[in-house]
Amino acid sequence: MNPRTRSLVFTVLLDVILINLSFALAYYVRYELELFVPVSDEFFAPYTAYLPFQFAYTGLELIFLGLDGVYTPRRGGSWLTEFSRIANATTTVGIILFAAIFFILPAVYSRGLILEAVAITVAVLSGARGARRMVEAHLRKRGVGVARVIIVGAGETGRAVMRAIVARPELGYQIVGFVDDDPGKGDLGRFKALGELDQLGTLIQTERVGEVIITLPSMYHRKIIGVVRACERLGARARVVPDLFQLSISRVDVDDIAGIPLLGVKEATIPRTGRLVKRALDIFVSALALLITSPIMLLIAIVVQLESPGPAIFRQIRVGPRGRPFTIYKFRSMRQGAEEEQAQLRNRNEASGPLFKIKDDPRLTRLGRFLRRASLDELPQFFNVLRGEMSLVGPRPGPPQEVAQYQPWHRQRLEVSPGITGLWQVSGRSDLSFDEMCLLDIYYIENWSLGLDLTILLRTIPRVILGDGAY
Repeated sequence: MNPRTRSLVFTVLLDVILINLSFALAYYVRYELELFVPVSDEFFAPYTAYLPFQFAYTGLELIFLGLDGVYTPRRGGSWLTEFSRIANATTTVGIILFAAIFFILPAVYSRGLILEAVAITVAVLSGARGARRMVEAHLRKRGVGVARVIIVGAGETGRAVMRAIVARPELGYQIVGFVDDDPGKGDLGRFKALGELDQLGTLIQTERVGEVIITLPSMYHRKIIGVVRACERLGARARVVPDLFQLSISRVDVDDIAGIPLLGVKEATIPRTGRLVKRALDIFVSALALLITSPIMLLIAIVVQLESPGPAIFRQIRVGPRGRPFTIYKFRSMRQGAEEEQAQLRNRNEASGPLFKIKDDPRLTRLGRFLRRASLDELPQFFNVLRGEMSLVGPRPGPPQEVAQYQPWHRQRLEVSPGITGLWQVSGRSDLSFDEMCLLDIYYIENWSLGLDLTILLRTIPRVILGDGAY
């Protein structure tokens, strides 16, 4: 029995138990507690009289749950969608049994019990699904129960899939790499270029791949069919991202000419109203943060100057939205002249792409090492936020020499204001490759919401306290 079948059997058996418990609880509420309407002796029915009814309820519930797609394996669906499917299936069963009692069965059977059974079943099954999701998300983030995946195609759609997977580790996908017939497509961070499409069959076997995500344009339908057949033959699950997905990663304006629909497409960015809300949050939080941390900042400034000669504040040109330069402020964590020494340390660079990072950078002062580990060197950036040059949450701001080396797809991260923290900060920070940072930044832009900003801010706090990935 493969893992997918084993999981399905476990889910169905658990549902059988929960459905029967829900029905038994509904009987207890109806006849023992009499919460809503008292039951007279003439309408009382023992629990044993309901057993055939309960078996029918359980069987119908399983059938309609299956028909509504509850048992179709999905890693990316939301709990609300699953709740809706469960509620729809259970309500349908309730209507069928309600009609059966009304037209066929004796009046002694309670229609109120059916209503209570439906409500309790929806609550219990949905609650169980929610609890299971939390447990699975916890385990998947630690590498348990993950699906090994190969992505077919490394174009814009393929990269969108990669950044979605990086941003949501709770989905439980481990990208082995990607295949693409374009010989110019190299590795994207930790995502390895595994070769061309005709090597896919061998890769599925050697890399123990469970799923293949196909991101090829529909014009390559013959290749897509070939990939699907190869996956079926080798026991891997094939999934296709439709061409229409390209519209979902852009903003679409609908117009018409004499009834002929026109779609206006532009690159995804944060909408105007969203930018206003985001700016209001930036001003409020940065002003409050500066007020609260001003004594700490004054103390840090004094200690920085006492430890090594030079200014307490380090200023550097960074690139903001649309390529506009601005001056970023940080507490100085390196000795004077550190930027001039960078060329001599180039061979010790541990970062990928245009990034320059050394884990044990010899230019750091003792205090500077502590400030970086605790992220206290970034406190002056609240001034950048207050001035509108940065945001609390956004892509990492790069210096001009780094931005000059961007590939075309990297430049999408310049569509919004850079941030003090971001999805990259709470997903690995300095341990991420440059391409992975860019994938996360673009995912953030395409999926921005106030809720996402607040989630990132809350997730930043333990990261800063623990110093995860900071150096």
